[in-house]
Amino acid sequence: MPLALLALAIGAFGIGTTEFVIMGLLPEVAGDFGVSIPTAGLLVTGYALGVMFGAPLMTVLGTKISRKRMLMLLMGLFIVGNLLSAVAPSFTVMLIGRVVASLAHGAFFGIGSVVAADLVAPDKKAGAIAMMFTGLTVANVVGVPLGTLVGQTLGWRVTFALVAALGVVGLAGIARLVPEMPRAEGVSLRHELAAFKNAQVLLAMAMTVLGFGGVFAAITYIAPMMTHVAGFADGSVTWLLVLFGLGMVGGNLVGGRYADRALMPMLYVSLGALAVVLALFTLTAHDKVLAAVTIVLIGALGFATVPPLQKRVLDQAHGAPTLASAVNIGAFNLGNALSAWLGGLVIAAGLGYTAPNWVGAALAAGALLLALVSAALERRDNARGGADAVPGAVVAGGAPAERYPAVQR
Repeated sequence: MPLALLALAIGAFGIGTTEFVIMGLLPEVAGDFGVSIPTAGLLVTGYALGVMFGAPLMTVLGTKISRKRMLMLLMGLFIVGNLLSAVAPSFTVMLIGRVVASLAHGAFFGIGSVVAADLVAPDKKAGAIAMMFTGLTVANVVGVPLGTLVGQTLGWRVTFALVAALGVVGLAGIARLVPEMPRAEGVSLRHELAAFKNAQVLLAMAMTVLGFGGVFAAITYIAPMMTHVAGFADGSVTWLLVLFGLGMVGGNLVGGRYADRALMPMLYVSLGALAVVLALFTLTAHDKVLAAVTIVLIGALGFATVPPLQKRVLDQAHGAPTLASAVNIGAFNLGNALSAWLGGLVIAAGLGYTAPNWVGAALAAGALLLALVSAALERRDNARGGADAVPGAVVAGGAPAERYPAVQR
């Protein structure tokens, strides 16, 4: 794997840290600005919306420049957003800083996925994408807990200043290690948009929404589930999330390795197992040891789907993959938002803190169904393509069809 992937992983580490660390610092931020916790929660919602809308917007704006330069500009935007958050004199300014930083998120991972795949041989593309996403998963194991600890001891502003410094390191690494890659000839915004006419691209994105949504249906409400149902102390939630992050790291690497060998079977196994494990979580959540093991499995199986889903989009949007890749990153965040909302509905309906696990299981099962549909459509299309070449058939002029690989009907 080329060193350029390390630079991309560092940028991903910074982005992953700033996305999730705010959740552990909401009380401190709310207290400093004199706002309620629900109001401070807008810092999470605003970031997620910024990712969803910023991914296609920033990618479209970057169609006229090289991918390396666009990655550098995105890291610059990330640095500015986090510095703005660190020095914000008011809650409104901090919210603006969060949104500015979020605008870099989707486009960075979308363009970065394309660059990572182009850096390696065709049979290593998913592994390269996984290597970049390792930065995001390691952020949940190291960056978020450390950032939370720093924020609680030295102040949350120090955390965001350090995240901005991580952005500087990532920017320098991209400038030094990522090679210049000329834009593909003939690829324009129209070509990029044309990828969305491909049903397979849309199916892959729908799998992303449902599959990763299944993970966050459970993890969004992990704190009340573990403290009220499993019986963990409040302080235990941090290390439980570290376990979840460790599962993410392992699942991401395994998913990247096997997606290069058998992409669709990898999706069948990971999505099917994820649906089963989430359903079982309604039972294992009542036991501390079993709950901890289940949390690791959810992280592993959930992130095992990320490299194959991202590669699936790149494969199906061949020729103009950049915008589709970025929009798929937005699809992950759409899945997070959708599942968190659905999980909240079932809890509010009085079904208990374990009810979101059933929601997650249903979403993951839906993603598996879409994967099966996608594969069936692909087999049908391949069969039709093969039927267009009929060995030994005679075409106009009496020539055998073997000399004409595809006879148009």
